[in-house]
Amino acid sequence: MNKHALKAANTLIDLALKDDVGDGDITTNNIVPAEIRRKAKMVAKEDGVVAGLPVAEMVFRKLDPDLVWDEVVLDGAKVKKGDVLVQFEGSYRALLTGERTALNFLQRLSGIATMSALYADAVKDFQTVILDTRKTLPGFNKLDKYAVKTGGASNHRHGLHDMAMIKDNHIEVAGGITAAVIAVRKSIDHGIKIEVETTTLAQVQEAIDAKVDIIMLDNMDNETMRKGVELIAGRAKVEASGNITLERLREVAATGVDYISIGALTHSVRALDISQRIED
Repeated sequence: MNKHALKAANTLIDLALKDDVGDGDITTNNIVPAEIRRKAKMVAKEDGVVAGLPVAEMVFRKLDPDLVWDEVVLDGAKVKKGDVLVQFEGSYRALLTGERTALNFLQRLSGIATMSALYADAVKDFQTVILDTRKTLPGFNKLDKYAVKTGGASNHRHGLHDMAMIKDNHIEVAGGITAAVIAVRKSIDHGIKIEVETTTLAQVQEAIDAKVDIIMLDNMDNETMRKGVELIAGRAKVEASGNITLERLREVAATGVDYISIGALTHSVRALDISQRIED
Protein backbone atom coordinates (compact mmCIF):
# COMPACT_ATOMS: atom_id res chain seq x y z
CA MET A 1 0.00 0.00 0.00
CA ASN A 2 1.49 3.36 -1.01
CA LYS A 3 2.29 6.10 1.49
CA HIS A 4 -0.61 8.30 0.39
CA ALA A 5 -3.13 5.51 0.99
CA LEU A 6 -1.55 4.69 4.34
CA LYS A 7 -1.73 8.33 5.43
CA ALA A 8 -5.38 8.50 4.41
CA ALA A 9 -6.08 5.23 6.22
CA ASN A 10 -4.53 6.53 9.41
CA THR A 11 -6.78 9.59 9.41
CA LEU A 12 -9.91 7.61 8.53
CA ILE A 13 -9.24 4.97 11.19
CA ASP A 14 -8.94 7.65 13.88
CA LEU A 15 -12.28 9.10 12.78
CA ALA A 16 -13.92 5.67 12.59
CA LEU A 17 -12.76 4.59 16.04
CA LYS A 18 -13.81 7.91 17.56
CA ASP A 19 -17.21 7.51 15.95
CA ASP A 20 -17.71 3.86 16.95
CA VAL A 21 -15.85 3.51 20.26
CA GLY A 22 -16.28 7.02 21.61
CA ASP A 23 -15.36 7.06 25.29
CA GLY A 24 -14.97 3.28 25.38
CA ASP A 25 -16.49 -0.10 24.56
CA ILE A 26 -18.77 -0.30 27.60
CA THR A 27 -19.80 -3.91 26.89
CA THR A 28 -16.35 -5.38 26.33
CA ASN A 29 -14.59 -3.32 28.99
CA ASN A 30 -17.03 -4.43 31.67
CA ILE A 31 -16.94 -8.12 30.76
CA VAL A 32 -13.45 -8.92 29.43
CA PRO A 33 -10.46 -8.57 31.82
CA ALA A 34 -7.79 -6.23 30.44
CA GLU A 35 -4.97 -8.78 30.74
CA ILE A 36 -6.53 -11.53 28.59
CA ARG A 37 -5.02 -12.13 25.14
CA ARG A 38 -6.61 -14.26 22.42
CA LYS A 39 -5.97 -15.45 18.89
CA ALA A 40 -8.29 -14.69 15.99
CA LYS A 41 -8.51 -15.05 12.23
CA MET A 42 -10.39 -13.46 9.35
CA VAL A 43 -12.08 -15.78 6.90
CA ALA A 44 -13.58 -15.16 3.45
CA LYS A 45 -17.26 -16.14 3.36
CA GLU A 46 -17.39 -15.85 -0.43
CA ASP A 47 -15.01 -15.83 -3.41
CA GLY A 48 -13.30 -12.54 -4.19
CA VAL A 49 -10.14 -10.44 -4.28
CA VAL A 50 -8.64 -9.18 -1.03
CA ALA A 51 -7.71 -5.53 -0.44
CA GLY A 52 -7.21 -3.65 2.81
CA LEU A 53 -5.39 -6.09 5.09
CA PRO A 54 -2.81 -3.42 6.07
CA VAL A 55 -5.69 -1.12 7.03
CA ALA A 56 -7.28 -3.79 9.21
CA GLU A 57 -3.93 -4.31 10.92
CA MET A 58 -3.66 -0.56 11.59
CA VAL A 59 -7.06 -0.60 13.30
CA PHE A 60 -6.07 -3.31 15.77
CA ARG A 61 -2.56 -1.92 16.33
CA LYS A 62 -4.02 1.42 17.41
CA LEU A 63 -5.90 -0.50 20.12
CA ASP A 64 -3.03 -2.88 20.95
CA PRO A 65 0.53 -1.88 19.99
CA ASP A 66 1.69 -5.42 20.89
CA LEU A 67 -0.54 -7.02 18.24
CA VAL A 68 0.94 -10.05 16.44
CA TRP A 69 -0.25 -10.05 12.81
CA ASP A 70 0.42 -12.90 10.38
CA GLU A 71 -1.10 -12.52 6.92
CA VAL A 72 -1.87 -15.81 5.19
CA VAL A 73 -2.55 -14.03 1.89
CA LEU A 74 -1.55 -10.60 0.60
CA ASP A 75 -3.66 -7.82 -0.88
CA GLY A 76 -4.52 -8.71 -4.45
CA ALA A 77 -4.95 -12.42 -3.74
CA LYS A 78 -7.93 -14.23 -5.21
CA VAL A 79 -9.58 -16.19 -2.43
CA LYS A 80 -12.30 -18.79 -2.17
CA LYS A 81 -15.07 -19.14 0.38
CA GLY A 82 -13.56 -20.51 3.59
CA ASP A 83 -10.01 -19.29 2.96
CA VAL A 84 -8.19 -17.79 5.95
CA LEU A 85 -6.88 -14.30 5.14
CA VAL A 86 -4.95 -13.49 8.30
CA GLN A 87 -4.23 -14.91 11.76
CA PHE A 88 -3.51 -12.56 14.63
CA GLU A 89 -3.13 -12.37 18.40
CA GLY A 90 -3.71 -9.48 20.77
CA SER A 91 -5.60 -8.07 23.68
CA TYR A 92 -9.01 -9.73 23.77
CA ARG A 93 -10.53 -6.32 24.36
CA ALA A 94 -8.80 -4.92 21.28
CA LEU A 95 -9.92 -7.84 19.13
CA LEU A 96 -13.55 -7.28 20.07
CA THR A 97 -13.51 -3.48 20.06
CA GLY A 98 -11.76 -3.17 16.71
CA GLU A 99 -13.59 -5.97 14.92
CA ARG A 100 -16.34 -3.98 13.22
CA THR A 101 -14.14 -1.06 12.21
CA ALA A 102 -11.48 -3.36 10.77
CA LEU A 103 -14.06 -5.39 8.85
CA ASN A 104 -15.80 -2.28 7.53
CA PHE A 105 -12.56 -1.17 5.87
CA LEU A 106 -11.52 -4.63 4.72
CA GLN A 107 -14.91 -5.62 3.33
CA ARG A 108 -15.41 -2.38 1.40
CA LEU A 109 -11.95 -2.36 -0.15
CA SER A 110 -12.13 -6.07 -0.98
CA GLY A 111 -15.51 -5.48 -2.60
CA ILE A 112 -13.99 -2.78 -4.82
CA ALA A 113 -11.03 -5.01 -5.70
CA THR A 114 -13.37 -7.89 -6.53
CA MET A 115 -15.52 -5.71 -8.80
CA SER A 116 -12.43 -4.23 -10.47
CA ALA A 117 -11.04 -7.70 -11.16
CA LEU A 118 -14.36 -8.75 -12.70
CA TYR A 119 -14.37 -5.82 -15.14
CA ALA A 120 -10.65 -6.03 -15.95
CA ASP A 121 -10.91 -9.76 -16.62
CA ALA A 122 -13.84 -9.23 -18.99
CA VAL A 123 -11.66 -7.23 -21.41
CA LYS A 124 -8.34 -9.01 -20.87
CA ASP A 125 -8.15 -10.03 -24.54
CA PHE A 126 -8.55 -6.41 -25.69
CA GLN A 127 -6.08 -3.51 -25.40
CA THR A 128 -8.73 -1.56 -23.48
CA VAL A 129 -7.94 -0.46 -19.92
CA ILE A 130 -10.65 -0.25 -17.26
CA LEU A 131 -10.56 3.02 -15.29
CA ASP A 132 -12.26 4.16 -12.12
CA THR A 133 -13.81 7.62 -11.64
CA ARG A 134 -14.02 10.24 -8.90
CA LYS A 135 -17.25 8.63 -7.67
CA THR A 136 -15.58 7.45 -4.49
CA LEU A 137 -16.83 7.57 -0.92
CA PRO A 138 -16.01 11.07 0.40
CA GLY A 139 -12.67 10.91 2.19
CA PHE A 140 -11.93 7.46 0.79
CA ASN A 141 -10.52 8.59 -2.56
CA LYS A 142 -7.02 7.21 -1.99
CA LEU A 143 -8.18 3.98 -0.39
CA ASP A 144 -10.89 3.30 -2.97
CA LYS A 145 -8.46 3.93 -5.82
CA TYR A 146 -5.85 1.71 -4.13
CA ALA A 147 -8.44 -1.09 -4.08
CA VAL A 148 -9.22 -0.54 -7.77
CA LYS A 149 -5.56 -1.04 -8.70
CA THR A 150 -5.28 -4.00 -6.35
CA GLY A 151 -8.09 -5.65 -8.28
CA GLY A 152 -6.33 -5.15 -11.61
CA ALA A 153 -8.05 -2.06 -13.04
CA SER A 154 -6.44 1.40 -13.29
CA ASN A 155 -6.96 4.87 -11.88
CA HIS A 156 -8.32 7.84 -13.79
CA ARG A 157 -7.46 11.27 -12.37
CA HIS A 158 -7.29 11.31 -8.58
CA GLY A 159 -8.94 14.70 -8.24
CA LEU A 160 -9.60 18.06 -9.83
CA HIS A 161 -5.94 18.99 -9.51
CA ASP A 162 -4.08 16.43 -11.64
CA MET A 163 -5.86 16.51 -15.00
CA ALA A 164 -7.90 19.11 -16.87
CA MET A 165 -11.29 17.56 -17.61
CA ILE A 166 -13.43 19.81 -19.80
CA LYS A 167 -17.07 18.76 -19.48
CA ASP A 168 -20.38 19.99 -20.88
CA ASN A 169 -20.83 22.83 -18.38
CA HIS A 170 -17.29 24.11 -19.01
CA ILE A 171 -17.90 23.99 -22.75
CA GLU A 172 -21.13 25.94 -22.41
CA VAL A 173 -19.57 28.68 -20.29
CA ALA A 174 -16.51 28.97 -22.53
CA GLY A 175 -18.57 29.09 -25.71
CA GLY A 176 -17.26 25.86 -27.22
CA ILE A 177 -14.58 23.20 -26.95
CA THR A 178 -11.92 25.23 -28.73
CA ALA A 179 -12.34 28.24 -26.45
CA ALA A 180 -12.36 26.02 -23.35
CA VAL A 181 -9.14 24.26 -24.36
CA ILE A 182 -7.40 27.56 -25.13
CA ALA A 183 -8.41 28.97 -21.73
CA VAL A 184 -7.11 25.93 -19.85
CA ARG A 185 -3.92 25.57 -21.88
CA LYS A 186 -2.90 29.15 -21.08
CA SER A 187 -2.63 28.42 -17.37
CA ILE A 188 -1.72 24.79 -16.71
CA ASP A 189 1.71 23.18 -16.67
CA HIS A 190 2.80 21.60 -19.94
CA GLY A 191 2.81 18.09 -18.46
CA ILE A 192 -0.82 18.14 -17.36
CA LYS A 193 -3.11 16.29 -19.72
CA ILE A 194 -6.32 17.75 -21.12
CA GLU A 195 -9.40 15.61 -21.66
CA VAL A 196 -12.61 16.74 -23.32
CA GLU A 197 -16.05 15.19 -22.93
CA THR A 198 -17.92 14.83 -26.23
CA THR A 199 -21.43 13.65 -27.03
CA THR A 200 -21.48 14.07 -30.83
CA LEU A 201 -19.10 13.38 -33.69
CA ALA A 202 -18.99 17.10 -34.43
CA GLN A 203 -17.64 17.68 -30.93
CA VAL A 204 -15.15 14.85 -31.45
CA GLN A 205 -13.81 16.63 -34.53
CA GLU A 206 -13.51 19.91 -32.63
CA ALA A 207 -11.60 18.15 -29.85
CA ILE A 208 -9.26 16.60 -32.42
CA ASP A 209 -8.61 20.02 -33.95
CA ALA A 210 -7.88 21.40 -30.48
CA LYS A 211 -5.19 18.70 -30.09
CA VAL A 212 -6.30 17.46 -26.69
CA ASP A 213 -4.74 14.39 -25.07
CA ILE A 214 -7.88 12.36 -24.38
CA ILE A 215 -11.32 12.47 -25.93
CA MET A 216 -14.21 11.04 -23.95
CA LEU A 217 -17.08 9.52 -25.90
CA ASP A 218 -19.88 10.07 -23.43
CA ASN A 219 -23.12 8.06 -23.50
CA MET A 220 -22.71 7.13 -27.16
CA ASP A 221 -24.09 3.96 -28.71
CA ASN A 222 -21.59 1.39 -29.95
CA GLU A 223 -21.78 2.37 -33.62
CA THR A 224 -21.24 6.07 -32.88
CA MET A 225 -18.29 5.17 -30.66
CA ARG A 226 -16.80 3.08 -33.45
CA LYS A 227 -17.10 6.04 -35.84
CA GLY A 228 -15.54 8.29 -33.20
CA VAL A 229 -12.53 5.98 -32.83
CA GLU A 230 -12.10 5.93 -36.61
CA LEU A 231 -12.35 9.71 -36.77
CA ILE A 232 -9.77 10.20 -34.02
CA ALA A 233 -7.45 7.71 -35.73
CA GLY A 234 -4.85 7.65 -32.97
CA ARG A 235 -4.48 11.42 -32.69
CA ALA A 236 -5.68 11.25 -29.08
CA LYS A 237 -6.47 8.55 -26.56
CA VAL A 238 -10.13 7.58 -26.49
CA GLU A 239 -12.22 6.97 -23.39
CA ALA A 240 -15.74 5.54 -23.35
CA SER A 241 -18.00 6.50 -20.46
CA GLY A 242 -21.64 6.46 -19.44
CA ASN A 243 -24.21 3.67 -19.21
CA ILE A 244 -21.63 0.93 -19.64
CA THR A 245 -22.68 -2.27 -17.91
CA LEU A 246 -20.70 -5.47 -17.47
CA GLU A 247 -22.92 -7.09 -20.11
CA ARG A 248 -22.06 -4.37 -22.63
CA LEU A 249 -18.40 -4.10 -21.74
CA ARG A 250 -16.88 -6.31 -24.41
CA GLU A 251 -18.96 -4.69 -27.15
CA VAL A 252 -17.61 -1.30 -26.11
CA ALA A 253 -14.03 -2.58 -25.96
CA ALA A 254 -14.47 -3.98 -29.48
CA THR A 255 -15.05 -0.45 -30.82
CA GLY A 256 -11.34 0.20 -30.28
CA VAL A 257 -11.46 2.64 -27.35
CA ASP A 258 -8.34 2.87 -25.19
CA TYR A 259 -10.15 3.27 -21.89
CA ILE A 260 -13.54 2.51 -20.38
CA SER A 261 -14.35 4.37 -17.17
CA ILE A 262 -16.70 2.66 -14.73
CA GLY A 263 -18.20 4.62 -11.83
CA ALA A 264 -19.74 1.44 -10.41
CA LEU A 265 -16.31 0.18 -9.35
CA THR A 266 -16.55 2.49 -6.36
CA HIS A 267 -19.98 4.11 -6.13
CA SER A 268 -22.06 0.93 -6.17
CA VAL A 269 -19.69 -1.53 -4.55
CA ARG A 270 -21.00 -4.47 -2.55
CA ALA A 271 -18.82 -5.34 0.43
CA LEU A 272 -17.10 -8.72 0.23
CA ASP A 273 -18.39 -10.97 3.01
CA ILE A 274 -15.57 -11.56 5.52
CA SER A 275 -15.86 -12.68 9.14
CA GLN A 276 -13.62 -12.51 12.18
CA ARG A 277 -13.44 -15.60 14.36
CA ILE A 278 -11.96 -15.84 17.84
CA GLU A 279 -10.02 -19.08 18.26
CA ASP A 280 -10.44 -21.34 21.28
